[in-house]
Amino acid sequence: MTVSPPAASHYLRLDPRAKLYLLLLANLVMFFHVSTRAEAVLVALVIVPLLTAGRVRMGVRLAVTYAVLLAIGLWAGAAVMDGVGTAGGEQTWVHVVGALCVGLRMMLPCFITGAYAFSTTSVSEFVCALRRMRVPESVVIPCMVVIRFFPTIIGDYRRIRDAMALRGLATGRWSLLRHPAQSLEFVLVPLLMNATMVSRDLSVAALTKGLGTRGVHTSMTEIRMRWFDWVAMVVCTIPLALGIGGVL
Repeated sequence: MTVSPPAASHYLRLDPRAKLYLLLLANLVMFFHVSTRAEAVLVALVIVPLLTAGRVRMGVRLAVTYAVLLAIGLWAGAAVMDGVGTAGGEQTWVHVVGALCVGLRMMLPCFITGAYAFSTTSVSEFVCALRRMRVPESVVIPCMVVIRFFPTIIGDYRRIRDAMALRGLATGRWSLLRHPAQSLEFVLVPLLMNATMVSRDLSVAALTKGLGTRGVHTSMTEIRMRWFDWVAMVVCTIPLALGIGGVL
């Protein structure tokens, strides 16, 4: 038996299964090495639901980041074709910067779709979606632990930085880069030690809530595929299909 949730937000949100499908498409784009044009079209299409879900600032930042990486990669490629950086190796940094930007740009569609899926979907919605997809519980539990792990670690990192600021250690936004040894001692070590306890506590909490029990599970969260979910899935599939076919 499924209990209907409270009134939905005024933002347009896709079904969790549609979000997982978009994440799969982004991984296929990187796997098949489709053209830059098809990749850019898919990124633009994924940014739209991110904006409609109310994550405007995140969407704008990711879009600007992708545009900058794309521009630098195209500039580096054009410079290499024109022979820049080949005379005596004086400007080989063009090759390094171009390769780095291309690599980051190819991973960015996965990061954008992942950020959209995990920032606009609750854990209960993901659990309900995975069970609707007949995913085994041995896969559902690790997925839920991973989803809850990173926000918890981010919160721990912020508390560590606040504690360091109170003691006058590594103050400022770029202080961790200016003092790498100090960052390793005061940030990374306690963060790694706390990560082991966080993963254990999250696993125990998941099992305590009955995620590992057998039988039919009920859910207080209701999910349903609507017409715009199917439209988003079909529209986002078109650039990938055209890119694989060599049309786009």
